[in-house]
Amino acid sequence: MTTPFPFTAVVGQDDLRLALLLNAVSPSVGGVLVRGEKGTAKSTAVRALTSLLPEVAVVPGCRFSCDPASPDPGCPDGPHEGGGGGTSRPARMVELPVGASEDRLVGALDIERALAEGVKAFEPGLLAAAHRGILYVDEVNLLHDHLVDLLLDAAAMGASYVEREGVSVRHAARFLLVGTMNPEEGELRPQLLDRFGLTVEVAASREPDQRVEVVRRRLAYDDDPAAFAASWGDEETAVRQRIVAARTLLPRVRLGDSALRQIATVCSAFEVDGMRADIVMARTATALAAWAGRTDVLAEDVRQAALLALPHRRRRNPFDAPGLDEDKLDEMLEESGGDDDPGTDPDGPDGGGGQPPEGGPEGGGDAGAPAEAEESGEPQPAGAGSGERAPVGAADPFRTRVLSVPGIGEGAAGRRSRARTEHGRTTGARRPEGALTKLHLAATVRAAAPHQRARGRSGRGLVVRRDDLRQATREGREGNLVLFVVDASGSMAARQRMSAVKGAVLSLLLDAYQRRDKVGLVTFRGSAAEVALPPTSSVDAAAARLESLPTGGRTPLAAGLLKAHDVLRVERLRDPARRALVVVVTDGRATGGPEPVALAARAARLFAAEGIASVVVDCESGPVRLGLAGQLAGELGGTAVTLDELRADSIAGLVKDVQRRAA
Repeated sequence: MTTPFPFTAVVGQDDLRLALLLNAVSPSVGGVLVRGEKGTAKSTAVRALTSLLPEVAVVPGCRFSCDPASPDPGCPDGPHEGGGGGTSRPARMVELPVGASEDRLVGALDIERALAEGVKAFEPGLLAAAHRGILYVDEVNLLHDHLVDLLLDAAAMGASYVEREGVSVRHAARFLLVGTMNPEEGELRPQLLDRFGLTVEVAASREPDQRVEVVRRRLAYDDDPAAFAASWGDEETAVRQRIVAARTLLPRVRLGDSALRQIATVCSAFEVDGMRADIVMARTATALAAWAGRTDVLAEDVRQAALLALPHRRRRNPFDAPGLDEDKLDEMLEESGGDDDPGTDPDGPDGGGGQPPEGGPEGGGDAGAPAEAEESGEPQPAGAGSGERAPVGAADPFRTRVLSVPGIGEGAAGRRSRARTEHGRTTGARRPEGALTKLHLAATVRAAAPHQRARGRSGRGLVVRRDDLRQATREGREGNLVLFVVDASGSMAARQRMSAVKGAVLSLLLDAYQRRDKVGLVTFRGSAAEVALPPTSSVDAAAARLESLPTGGRTPLAAGLLKAHDVLRVERLRDPARRALVVVVTDGRATGGPEPVALAARAARLFAAEGIASVVVDCESGPVRLGLAGQLAGELGGTAVTLDELRADSIAGLVKDVQRRAA
């Protein structure tokens, strides 16, 4: 496939082209998710696909792109006569912005006609426009949850159902879903991830010659876009003709029992959930054979289908890196038996795929040594000193209690704390302050109704003035900045405590991932604190930093709190609407620097004075407990929970929640 910028210096670009072309040949494959770092031509490649797709025949005047050969009997613009004449238009690629509203996606009542003409009319949304075309979502991992839910429903049923504001409409919505994302900015919800048929990883090449060619072609395009596109015209025409030929051949491709058994064996061996992977692999292998001009599916087709369809489905949790062990894949294919003709097609695609996940024995120190041995001696800078212990692995994660910020915020949509949002349940109406963004129709009608006679109304239309308009107020949930302040001193290494602590923080990170929060990580030990991870949407990055966190040295609690306070100050300037939740993970000891206890208390009062929500996870263990973490929580103006109370199924935690609500 040609593009205005043929990025040959992008690793994985061949797989990306192949995945897009297979969906062009067989849209039932289910779309493509493109993962990769910024600047790797992800969006460029996707947008180039549109010019390669054959034209689409549609019923003239139908806003829902009905096929004249088989029109939708329930089309809102219908009924259409089957077999009637149609018109052709180019295939569409509809872009769904990350910040789109629900009305823009699914459609809504045509307010202008409702108020001016007094009729109920439906205004179609992006799902209707994308029917029989491509729906493209750039930065799909940042898409708000309410839009993800609507996409899931439409993708599952092939139709969009709109039940709102007196409108009841159903229309067909079958589209090729293509998404691009940078994994550094956070991962996708598992439900949406599974809806993408294929996934591809792309990265920039480190070969200078290839990078030079990219720059040369880009500069040539900038100098004369028309001439540059014309130079690739013949190849583009050839690819388009090959797509048409493959579509014609596709119904005649035979997927034999041997290939089906290979598909089932591979999916079972990689322990993918459900049966969608088997179906996607079967459709992909069939499309590969048609693309190669064959009527039989070979073992190589099954192998390539696995490399494209399985990497994102074998992830067991959000912190697993996608990828496929190719040695294991080849072993499974060999054990399940090959085709009668085991040869490969010389014109077929080269095998690609992910790398096996890195692994190895976890480092561990002598976790049973007394804390006092770590706390002795001169203060050491963070990350250095003879008291440092090698990182220990995290204990198994668990489902945590919901930690939330009190009050009502106005931050980005999420799933943690109460907030006034553009989406959610409607709680009332008010006069708009500035531009009207969400009309409360019933309240607007009620405000205008008493004045119709005075305004000289005649006819069906409602006479509405600016003062009558009412803004809907809605309450939903917001995502917060969850800033972890983790004690990595020598006292935390005692009695294998750090393993339990890392398990607790990992559990909270999983919870933050599910609730669409930003996260940050501050650690303190020795004589200083450091920002291990600035606030980011990539929970994976936080988990990786946590895993490599060493312990040792004294406990500069005040330094950790002051560093966290500084991080929050900077973040408020960047994103003032996002409220913070500070989670301090410590046993409450303060031993670093002069007057460590008094300094820590003064630092904690800064959080209380500014009303910053905080939770102290008390890591103290053993029969004798000093209760220092509880005192710290009091200074912070927050609450303290033990590791046991942090669990969602903890009786102590449930009792504490009831007591907190009663207070």
